[in-house]
Amino acid sequence: MSAALPIPQAPSAPRPAPRDPDFLMRPERLAAFQPSRVSASRALMAQAIAERWKITTRRFDIGADSAGTAVYEIATPGGSFSFMAFSNTPQRAGRTGRIIGRAWDMTGSLVEGVASEAVIETTRRELPKLYAGRATPGTLIWCRSNRSMRVFDATVAALAEGRQPEPALLAQVCYLMRNTGLDGNGTFGTRSFLSLEEGHALRHPLAAQMLAAYMMREFAADLANHLAALQSPGAVALSAENRRFLGVGNGSALGLILFINNHPRLIDAWIRAREEAIAAARALPVGKDDARLTHLETLLRRAARFRREDRMVYDAFAPSALIAEQLEEVAMLVARLRETGSDALYPLDELAKQVGARFHPEAEETLLSLMIELVPEQADRLARAMIVTEEMEARPAMRLAELRDILRREYQWALEWNLSAPGSYDHIWYKSATAEEPRRGLKSEAPADAFNLGLDVPGLVQALDKAMAGRDPAEPVARLLLARPDLRQIITRVQSLAGLRYHQPRANIMGDDFVPAHLVRLMNVALHGVDKTRDYLARNLRGVLFHGAPTAADLAAGAEPDWFYPPEPQA
Repeated sequence: MSAALPIPQAPSAPRPAPRDPDFLMRPERLAAFQPSRVSASRALMAQAIAERWKITTRRFDIGADSAGTAVYEIATPGGSFSFMAFSNTPQRAGRTGRIIGRAWDMTGSLVEGVASEAVIETTRRELPKLYAGRATPGTLIWCRSNRSMRVFDATVAALAEGRQPEPALLAQVCYLMRNTGLDGNGTFGTRSFLSLEEGHALRHPLAAQMLAAYMMREFAADLANHLAALQSPGAVALSAENRRFLGVGNGSALGLILFINNHPRLIDAWIRAREEAIAAARALPVGKDDARLTHLETLLRRAARFRREDRMVYDAFAPSALIAEQLEEVAMLVARLRETGSDALYPLDELAKQVGARFHPEAEETLLSLMIELVPEQADRLARAMIVTEEMEARPAMRLAELRDILRREYQWALEWNLSAPGSYDHIWYKSATAEEPRRGLKSEAPADAFNLGLDVPGLVQALDKAMAGRDPAEPVARLLLARPDLRQIITRVQSLAGLRYHQPRANIMGDDFVPAHLVRLMNVALHGVDKTRDYLARNLRGVLFHGAPTAADLAAGAEPDWFYPPEPQA
């Protein structure tokens, strides 16, 4: 008789799981999220590094007045692309980072394949027209950027004199050019994201936009080198260290909150991917002298130094000096875990809980974002699997009892919101007549017939719940729709998003206590991967994309995967 098999013992702790949305989706917590491997810019770099993308300069025909054309070609296993940069002589008139701008230092276009001369010339003619223009077939992105005039000019002057620009000057803004528009997904006739075929190199959210932004950054450095060389035969090029340190500037404001309202499935997919990657890392069976703990400690100390060197001043967010100090303490906890080991079933999960209980949320979220680097294959797979459609359909045959159950299960936070409290409806969202951009202002100052662009989720949910009260639970939703067609939007939204955990921030965006910068930062930092996001007026953010990222030369040679959180260049 064979021996009896041992009875499996129940684990002493549940396996780490993605966090509860009622905790995670509060604006203050979402604002604490940090860039990670599943952020759009970092995901693109992880792909480019792994696949060794090759970027070559096909043409650089630009004069001393900065006017001219540059064309780059990008070769990837998932297709080839061309980036056209149309450089202009800088001018003050019409120069603004807003959508109403009519003068830019550079306009650019990312197209599939090798751009012919006909494509280049058509794009040169059509792009400045913006909404009156038409992109050529195969165009993915139209973009625009302006220089940081002081830093760009000082950099060119230094290079022309045969020296590198002063590190302190570069560290003040961390870029030579800033993005003022990345338009795609059907805008101006560009190719829509969902039409990209299986295997396409840019078939994951915002990948095309991020590649265009990366090419802006490459062009800015090339242009500075080129102009310096035209000024002096003794000019030097930007050092590799400086070139990596300089990213591309990025500014964002209230429009990103409307993006969150209009793209709930994408928001859910992004946050879910991040949470699943974090949960996988927290479940790793790390032990004494584990190389993964050494890696995590190194990344934490790198992040601490980056924060310590951060020269930005924040109004709505934690000062970097505080986060730097706490990250050093977290690194010591990881070092102790590596040296002594742990009896816990999931040591990294216990570490994360300890850090969450003791430190600022930004320090905690930095640790969690860096832990994702311990599961790179899973993180990359999650980042490239976020293919979603935002189409929503009403389900008129659903019974009211089921619809009410969804509200009770997934919108209890909205049902409990006190909308009768003073200030709950003090604000309205509108489109500026002069700037053509979203704005948030006092309702008392708006015209009586002003159209509110904001999505009042708590108010709509409560109105739906009240409308169902007293009706037969077995009644189909169709009857309620006939009686209350004004509720079609919220009914369709609730039905279509049922089961998704992370699509809706727990916020009343009409209330006087709502801080727009919290959700703008979620988009900028966690989803886009922007560093050093300075906040203005609790609503506008400016930061840096691809801060420390490999250059085109690095990608071809085999780039360092841990490129983020770069040190300041040395004098």
